[in-house]
Amino acid sequence: MMTATTISRPAGGRSPRTPRPSGRVRRMREATPLTYLALLLTVLTSVFPLWWMFVIATRDNAAASQFPPAIVPGGQFLANMERLFANTTANFTLGLTNSLIAATTVSVSVVFFCSLAGFALAKLKFAGRTFFTVAVVITMAVPVQVGVIPLLIMMDWLGWRGDLQAVIVPFLVSGFGVFMMRQYVQQTVPDELIEAARIDGCSTFRIYWSVVLPALRPAMVVLGLLTFMQVWNEFIWALAVLNPDNPTVQFSINQLNESAYSRDFALMFTGATFATLPLLIIFVVLGRQLVGRIMEGAIKA
Repeated sequence: MMTATTISRPAGGRSPRTPRPSGRVRRMREATPLTYLALLLTVLTSVFPLWWMFVIATRDNAAASQFPPAIVPGGQFLANMERLFANTTANFTLGLTNSLIAATTVSVSVVFFCSLAGFALAKLKFAGRTFFTVAVVITMAVPVQVGVIPLLIMMDWLGWRGDLQAVIVPFLVSGFGVFMMRQYVQQTVPDELIEAARIDGCSTFRIYWSVVLPALRPAMVVLGLLTFMQVWNEFIWALAVLNPDNPTVQFSINQLNESAYSRDFALMFTGATFATLPLLIIFVVLGRQLVGRIMEGAIKA
């Protein structure tokens, strides 16, 4: 025999109501025409330089100084591309290959070692943990340019000047990455979970690999993308330590500018277009996953 479930009502017999947002709150949540105008201007100012770079890459050199600027692509992109990859001074194909190897290697290394160090600083108890954390933060305050000369001396001592490892090894670990991972581990991985894994007999590295690492995926995606972009766009250090025979992509674009009498802007913008394509492809492929990982981490936190 079924029993009816009684629902308690407040005095007066009225059912409870969900509070509705006030008119001011609703107006704040609604997008106004001014909001759309601001977003449109932001998109235009962000996209137009990239679009104009591609337009000049599809035209001749005179289009770079044309006024008003050309905004419609031309028909010389294939010719400019052929000139770009046939240019023996820039060695653009080798530059793309070297940048891809360096950016991928550094990104994987930074994600692995920084997550490992972040886990140790956040959850392991050992002497000097606070000292090492402060030391990592201090390294973030030192400008990269300060370390160029000592690093150059070290590269000469190791005999790596002109070799690809000179743009890889100094960046295998990032102070920003260690600090970011430490903060993320503290927020997302409870101590009880680690203690439960220890009771089950897991070693420290097994706890990191099976318990901590899956929780760090949102931060790992973000850190990997930021690191890949940084290494791919690195120019000053590559110019200081490499040579035209073994360049990165940014070094190769600089070589296209090496002319005493004129600047072939169409050729330079064609190179810049090809240098930008890998980053655009990564964001198109991983953009949704990146946003999803960030939202997943926010919900878990």
